[in-house]
Amino acid sequence: MANRTTAEALLEQFISELKTTGSINSVIPSGYTPTWAERMWFSLFNGRNEAITFGVIAFAVHQIVYYGRYLPYYICDYIPAMQKYKLQPDKEISNEQWWKCLRSLLFSQVFVQLPMMMFFLPAAKIVGFDCATPFPAWPRVLFQICVFFVIEDFYHYWAHRLFHYGIFYKQIHKVHHEHTAPFGIVAEYAHPLETAILGQGTIAGPLLFNYFIEQVHITTMLMWIAARLWQTVEAHCGYDFPWSMNHWLPFWAGASHHDYHHMAFVDNFASTFRWWDRIFGTDCRYQAYEARRTDKTKSE
Repeated sequence: MANRTTAEALLEQFISELKTTGSINSVIPSGYTPTWAERMWFSLFNGRNEAITFGVIAFAVHQIVYYGRYLPYYICDYIPAMQKYKLQPDKEISNEQWWKCLRSLLFSQVFVQLPMMMFFLPAAKIVGFDCATPFPAWPRVLFQICVFFVIEDFYHYWAHRLFHYGIFYKQIHKVHHEHTAPFGIVAEYAHPLETAILGQGTIAGPLLFNYFIEQVHITTMLMWIAARLWQTVEAHCGYDFPWSMNHWLPFWAGASHHDYHHMAFVDNFASTFRWWDRIFGTDCRYQAYEARRTDKTKSE
């Protein structure tokens, strides 16, 4: 009965937070002089439904970063000099495939991801996210985002491995593997269930970190979303440039790591780092393939 009462109380609090209207006076303490950025941020919520406003802001950040990050790779597709950096130059993406991917993405982003974003702020408040002034210092923000990457990567590794078993692959994950030679925006091309389940690594990580370790500011969450999108579009870009991050940060997965997964349908299950695949032995075939590929590239 006690557990049921607790659940009911949390549900009641969640519904109450869904209805909350923002007030700039409630988040700026008396006597505190907010920065320009803080004033602009809280003015967006003042007099508006907080959950909806945050959802719209998060969605705008998502769309701008996701498609903005893809744009340079899209341009590279039309520059002959850039084709030597393609990981699978023998595979072309047809206009039909590209438009099918975009239509599916927009549907998923509006009807799956946007509702999840609308519900995030109430959940964040329940676990104690900081939604007031002052904004956190940059070193703290960077530290927390690095921790979120590690949490998400560990979760993604095991959830992704599960998606490669039997019915989970045939009914859900197979959609994402329609593209054996990925291109930037393929990152979120997936079955709605996969989007919701794998998305928990991005969403639940900060919630759990806030609840068990230290408080997270709501603006840090937006920066984390931007960083995660930046990473996942790169992982699916299909290019391995000499200046790519994995060439100067050895444990960063990068495009070559995940491109092999799409090409071979096996191994390399992690999203961001290489260490989980190395520790659990799911990158042996990739290492042999990558050695042959790099040797061939050097000889050309």
